[in-house]
Amino acid sequence: MFARFTHARKAFARFFAVTALFWLAACDVTLAPDANVGQSINVSEPVQVALLVPGGSSNETDNQLAQNFENAARLAIADLEGADVDLRVYNTSGGNPQQAALAATQAVSDGAKIIIGPLFGEAANAAGVAIAGRDVNVLAFSNNPTVAGGNVFILGATFSNTAERLVQYASRQGISRFAVLHGQDLSGTVGRDAIIAAVQANGSQVVAVEGYPLSQQGIFSSTRRLVSRVQQSGANAVFTTAGANADLPILATALPDAGMSTTQSPFIGLTRWDTLPQLVALPGLEGGLFAMPDQSPAMLFSSRYQATYGTMPHPLAGLAYDGIAAIGALAATGNTQAVTKQALTQPQGFRGTSGVFRLMPNGMNERGLAVATIQDNQVVILEQAPRSFGGAGF
Repeated sequence: MFARFTHARKAFARFFAVTALFWLAACDVTLAPDANVGQSINVSEPVQVALLVPGGSSNETDNQLAQNFENAARLAIADLEGADVDLRVYNTSGGNPQQAALAATQAVSDGAKIIIGPLFGEAANAAGVAIAGRDVNVLAFSNNPTVAGGNVFILGATFSNTAERLVQYASRQGISRFAVLHGQDLSGTVGRDAIIAAVQANGSQVVAVEGYPLSQQGIFSSTRRLVSRVQQSGANAVFTTAGANADLPILATALPDAGMSTTQSPFIGLTRWDTLPQLVALPGLEGGLFAMPDQSPAMLFSSRYQATYGTMPHPLAGLAYDGIAAIGALAATGNTQAVTKQALTQPQGFRGTSGVFRLMPNGMNERGLAVATIQDNQVVILEQAPRSFGGAGF
């Protein structure tokens, strides 16, 4: 099957469409990042929440995602205890920034105290800028760090969170010299920078950084250079941005075949390796490291969603549930400041569909992740995801 990756760039694009790595250029949100944005709410009445989804698009995938987000949000509302939410849904015509700005403006005019969504980076930025002067926060589904800040928080899993978790774990295992291999596109560059920042923040060394073109031929033509660089650097781990549905199978096959020892320099993956069953059979990934969400709440959410709607949720649907759950948890305390930046960034965080998470004052997020490996063609959890902040990995 892996021999059919004749044009990895197309597969790579499909992978990121599924996992919401929408690295779109965006201008800065025009609001002081330390401002305590957010209006007071009347805790005796339902919290007015706007949900911005990519519906009304010519792309059917966007419309399906929109329905998944709405379904998950309504499932979360049904699960709330001690709080009520008045949800109104607005379409953004896929990732159209102008429509997202209009939808956000209309939502606030309609009385929304907080906005959940939209999905794409440019749309999230446009929504945040459009209402920057109206004292309303945006919990976007994006994981693009360039749009985080001011009144915009991102709910999507970030490269920096994953890199930090894996570097911390690897450092405790005595791994201190990292080679970084990345695809030569925007997401590869963002991933590379996240890895380098995590390594340096934890007192380890980046001993090599090498990029490669995102095609089968591009990787093959770069193989000798990559292997030589890893070997000369003395790296005791190779941290890669490669994606499961694209360049990872090629990279994990070509480099060991060309002489790179994955015993001396095992792979560490910035993306999940458990999403394709075929990956566990790749010898190059044996003994490597990757991160994954807490599977217990993830499976529970999927089961409840399927029982309610008759189909499995899209992998991103849980982000809408998480946004509602966080708002509901804060409102249930009777806090009139529940949707302000100060409340949303409480250090203890929230429990979501993939485990514990918290929103950071800079608009980023931190999620509890498990560390896993592949042993004898099976995914094995080496360190469970923390169930609260302050434990392993935090």
